Amino acid sequence: MKLRLRIIAGAAAGSVLMSSVLIATAAEKFRHLNGSQIRDRFAGMELGDDVHWRDTFRRDGTLLSLSMGKERSGTWRIDNNQLCIDLGKDSGGCYDVWLAGSNVEFRRDGLDGSIMEGRLRMPSSSNQTAKGKHQ
Repeated sequence: MKLRLRIIAGAAAGSVLMSSVLIATAAEKFRHLNGSQIRDRFAGMELGDDVHWRDTFRRDGTLLSLSMGKERSGTWRIDNNQLCIDLGKDSGGCYDVWLAGSNVEFRRDGLDGSIMEGRLRMPSSSNQTAKGKHQ
């Protein structure tokens, strides 16, 4: 189990109130997925941050994206053990996929850290798009 310490600061009547919150999380280690593992995990699933965006990876290779209220559609595929996303001009690319439980990180060689982080889950039946059910 890993422990994280987060400091929360706030100002009250000219003084600074400092408090710390100890958060215990059962941390599962991220593992790099190969092409068949990516396909098995992503086909028919939804990836999102639970607030601002979600992408639905349909089994037929289409991708439905909802980000900050804007809907787009595109495609997804596996190429060279990477997940490749195409949502039109200037949006998409190919990524190494790392998974820890339902937590996902997209990474690219030569960059420190992840490009995108989200949580993988079954699509909810309430997720709708203008083009039909977001599944």
